[in-house]
Amino acid sequence: MGILDKLRRKQPPDAGARRRHLLKIGRITDGVILDCEENIAGEEVAVFLYTLNGVDFESAELLTPEQRTDRVRYAPGARVGVRYDPRNQGNSIIE
Repeated sequence: MGILDKLRRKQPPDAGARRRHLLKIGRITDGVILDCEENIAGEEVAVFLYTLNGVDFESAELLTPEQRTDRVRYAPGARVGVRYDPRNQGNSIIE
């Protein structure tokens, strides 16, 4: 692999860019929070489940500071809106 190939490679988007992209083009479905816990860095991680076309998707996401203020809304068992990319249905965020 040459240096030109390395320069042409796309860099993966950061979490903020991915979130903005999904808020702009994503479709919405219903999901449920399976678990919510703090990681070693002190960040809140929510594990959630949603179903599209009969396929279950399980994902995890770091909660934003705004989401962390409403712990009841993201407690295990809570119903949440999930925004997903129609072209890559595994790419999702919770609202």
